[in-house]
Amino acid sequence: MAGLETALDEHAGEVAGVVVEPRVQGAAGMLIQPPGFVRGVRELCDRHGALMIADEVATGFGRTGAMFACDLEGVGPDLMTVGKGLSGGYLPIAATLAREDVFDEFRGSHHSDKTFFHGHSYTANPLACAAGIASLMLFERDRTLDNVAARAGELTAWLRKVAAMPHVGDVRQQGLMVGIELVADRKTKTPFPPEAMNGRKVALAARERGVIIRPLGDVVALMPPLCIGAGELAELTATVEAAIGDAMTDR
Repeated sequence: MAGLETALDEHAGEVAGVVVEPRVQGAAGMLIQPPGFVRGVRELCDRHGALMIADEVATGFGRTGAMFACDLEGVGPDLMTVGKGLSGGYLPIAATLAREDVFDEFRGSHHSDKTFFHGHSYTANPLACAAGIASLMLFERDRTLDNVAARAGELTAWLRKVAAMPHVGDVRQQGLMVGIELVADRKTKTPFPPEAMNGRKVALAARERGVIIRPLGDVVALMPPLCIGAGELAELTATVEAAIGDAMTDR
């Protein structure tokens, strides 16, 4: 936060907006921001007249335990990007949401030079939009956020056990977003050399057991479906735990 504040102070009047992936930086290794970080970004943007742009492609639509990650701190961004969660991943779809006052800056007559002449070849694809509407209906009907809360609690309990495994240096979780960081030395948190590719080895060991997971370097990332049941989650976690144990033997 101090670094962002310094950058905005040094470039006062030059920064149009700040892009942030709220609460969880996914592809960076499932890094969890401290409580108050998102609100702090909002306050700094307000102070410097910059737009707060929230990238909720990964975190949106219940993934973090709230409908949107910004909701966890009661923050409303000026612009928000959303994507795969809108259709439950069934069809490609994305959207950019804007506050009314921001959108109004691009609203006007043809001669006002305000119109944002922007579009994509596949904008408003009817099939993708239908999938998005159906997904949102199921989200509400099935009380998906309640299921996320229940499964997140089970993940938390499991991660306490995983955190004690050899070569697990850190476990990070927000809702149904999990990162398990593999290290060469638990005490010093010394990482493995990148060429060891231990995250990949864990993923391959899990695949041999019928579970597909994705490593982010040496961080084992888990983002189970929001509709996953207790039995399915237990199978997933048991498989990942066994895969870590096998892949990290004699490391």
